[in-house]
Amino acid sequence: QVQLVESGGGLVQAGGSLRLSCAASGRTFSMYAVGWFRQAPGKSREFVAAISGSGSRTYYADSVKGRFTISRDNAKSTVYLQMNSLKPEDSAVYYCALYRNTFVYDPQRDLDYWGKGTLVTISS
Repeated sequence: QVQLVESGGGLVQAGGSLRLSCAASGRTFSMYAVGWFRQAPGKSREFVAAISGSGSRTYYADSVKGRFTISRDNAKSTVYLQMNSLKPEDSAVYYCALYRNTFVYDPQRDLDYWGKGTLVTISS
């Protein structure tokens, strides 16, 4: 059984930064890609970013490209999402998820496990 625990959410002003963490346990972490998703009230969940098992490849939604950076520390079984230049439209619950594969072929598919999320609120 895999557990994913997100942390680092909070309330910041527009233009500010936050770093989210996703700590994993229960599986050989470095073998699997990890993704970040978000869901705002009244909206469907959307893909934000993902990183391959080794960290050699990263993938981003167009809406966050150039502002967000995903990284991982396999020794700590943790994935990070550094979020800069935050906008009110970035407000959402952010979830991390573990893919079934080492690389991401379709960001919306092959997701095995999910965390419970961390709330990010950006004030204007």
